[in-house]
Amino acid sequence: MEDITTQVGAFGPLIMSAVKALIVLVLGWIVAGAIAGLVRRRINATPHIDPTLGNFVASLVKWVILAMVVVAILGIFGIEATSVVAILGAASLAIGLALQGTLSDLAAGVMLVVFRPYKLGQYVDIGGTSGTVKDLNLFTTELVTPDNVQIIVPNGQAWGSVITNYSAHDTRRVDLVFGIDYGDSADEAMGIILDVAKSDNRVMADPEPWVRVTNLGDSSVDLTARLWCAAADYWDVKFELTKSIKEAFDAKGVSIPYPHSVEIHKEG
Repeated sequence: MEDITTQVGAFGPLIMSAVKALIVLVLGWIVAGAIAGLVRRRINATPHIDPTLGNFVASLVKWVILAMVVVAILGIFGIEATSVVAILGAASLAIGLALQGTLSDLAAGVMLVVFRPYKLGQYVDIGGTSGTVKDLNLFTTELVTPDNVQIIVPNGQAWGSVITNYSAHDTRRVDLVFGIDYGDSADEAMGIILDVAKSDNRVMADPEPWVRVTNLGDSSVDLTARLWCAAADYWDVKFELTKSIKEAFDAKGVSIPYPHSVEIHKEG
């Protein structure tokens, strides 16, 4: 019995240290989140500072505080900060190799914040992955697709990919293609398209809407319309004008043919 009591007593200081470390970890995590949230709100409340920067700085503050918490926890177990630095210095090569992907994401995150190829709320395509930017932190970029699916892109992958930003400019060009029958008048059809486009107050007068014959297909004469609108109106304009022009064609007797072939019979 005395041996068991002695063994339990020997582990007493370790147990106490573990309890203290757990308390410090929980409190540190809460404090880090609270301070990061405060930093984010303060930065985002400043009109001339991009909200993307607020999220990034908040993420940086959180990880710095958590690093301090880890050092404090090691101190509870009797490991001094100087010893930790010495160990990390000696193992820097191994750590660098093991964390090269993470360090690459961190460096890429800094580059993304400095050069800002995209910002929060913009719709982008990153290496073939499309979505609205919801968050940019130290290591990852979070996208949300139009059907509300979350996509996490490592910053290293984002920085090394082709980035297409559909929201970078205030205006966008809408391209519409319509096929009409060879027996219909191309000039009449182009006039109908222009009339419908100009009647929509979301379509800009400058640059002026443009319609041309762009292809002679197997079953149709293809007309392409190019017009400009505010970037926020792009999809509504595209969908609604497609419907309105089709209805205008129907009303004017302009047919939109379906693919078909004409069989030629040879006599003799």
